[in-house]
Amino acid sequence: MGNPKGFLEIDRKTAGYRPVNERVKDYSEVEQVLNEKDRKDQASRCMDCGIPFCSWGCPVSNNMPEFQDAIYKGDWKEANTVLSQTNNFPEVTGRVCPAPCEHACTLNIHEEPVTIRENECATVEKAFEMGYIQPEPPKVRTGKKVAVIGSGPAGLSCADLLNKWGHEVTVFEKDEELGGLMRFGIPDFKLDKEIVERRISVFREEGMKVKTNCHVGVDIKGKDLLKQYDAVVLAIGAMKPRDLEVEGRELKGVHFAMDFLTQQNRVVAGAKVKDKDRILAKGKNVLVIGGGDTGSDCVGTSVRQGAKSLQQIEILPKPPEKRAENNPWPYWGNTLRTSSSHMEGCERSWLVNTKRFIGDENGNLTGAEVVDIEWKKENGQFKMVEVKGSKRVIKTELALLSMGFVHCIHEGLADELGVKYDKRGNIVIDEKQATTKAKVYACGDAAAGASLVVRAITSGRKTAENIHAELIKK
Repeated sequence: MGNPKGFLEIDRKTAGYRPVNERVKDYSEVEQVLNEKDRKDQASRCMDCGIPFCSWGCPVSNNMPEFQDAIYKGDWKEANTVLSQTNNFPEVTGRVCPAPCEHACTLNIHEEPVTIRENECATVEKAFEMGYIQPEPPKVRTGKKVAVIGSGPAGLSCADLLNKWGHEVTVFEKDEELGGLMRFGIPDFKLDKEIVERRISVFREEGMKVKTNCHVGVDIKGKDLLKQYDAVVLAIGAMKPRDLEVEGRELKGVHFAMDFLTQQNRVVAGAKVKDKDRILAKGKNVLVIGGGDTGSDCVGTSVRQGAKSLQQIEILPKPPEKRAENNPWPYWGNTLRTSSSHMEGCERSWLVNTKRFIGDENGNLTGAEVVDIEWKKENGQFKMVEVKGSKRVIKTELALLSMGFVHCIHEGLADELGVKYDKRGNIVIDEKQATTKAKVYACGDAAAGASLVVRAITSGRKTAENIHAELIKK
């Protein structure tokens, strides 16, 4: 610990965001950066606790005290080396992770945790700037071949490690570019796509093979891959969205959130979309149904498209501003989260259920009938009860369904391979990430259900380790 009194002498300081009136006019990243002195000061606040709860709280088990100390000392190369030992995409998690490490930080007892997430991002940016991150192709190849289906954080993390260990890895991606939801799902104002491409370029130069616009299960059969490869990894995500099966769901103007976000990301990247297919918030009253991160992304995107008004509703209760007594440190703090997008203008409501959508004679959405609800416990289970007299209509011409994802897509590849699913529809795996089908593994959201980028990275790394251990036996 370079400065044993850092946490006493220096207050927590975050980089903050670009001014609202400036950032809503473009899709550039909203988060600002601190100067190098301030960043070193923030790193010096780490107490180097005897028990690093931050590492315990981090799904990839980043060694927080070590890389904070390296930053404080100005040793950016060492800081990056420490981060790279556990995380394949620190530049991504440093931007979009909700930072469970900070929730677990000892200083969060007083709600002043170390700015771990920002420090992580600063480390990688400095490492790229100074040329510390360079392609390092394996010196020896094992002759073993692995196919990774899907190029999100789980698939690419798995592929990266297996390639580094000398196996011949081919990543198959149904979309036109690699990255999964890192590229197509997360808006550019949170994660510039050049950041994603920069890391993927390193992977390519290290020998990772890539096949884009190749939908396994459609363009090529999974059984054919099993004949050609020693192992096949299903990193296909949990892309089956949770639908809202109510009257009027078919009206023009009701869309899944991810359809809205992925289309806008492609437009920002230069793609042309026909007017009849364009999902636009411009001049419309927008209703976002669902209060999570994806819903927040819909808010920010709608603001930039020029929405007339914005409402976001959530069926669950409003989280508390501070930790509840049954939610102590160092566990994840289940508290209210307000994103940069919410700060740009959005009315938020909780305990609201959508009853039906209303349209005009031409089939266009004009409103959503909603009702306030309460959650009451009956026979040990919570039951949703409507509040009498609270039914009302929210005027809206664009409703975005952002209620999460239920499981991976079964139709096509997964069904063809004959893997088993659990009761939630996720692919069943054992402790080695292996499915019920020989030579087939699964990782990330496909096996665990929709979760955080950082958890997907962890799953991909674990899968790579198990496949490597199996392949070197042969």
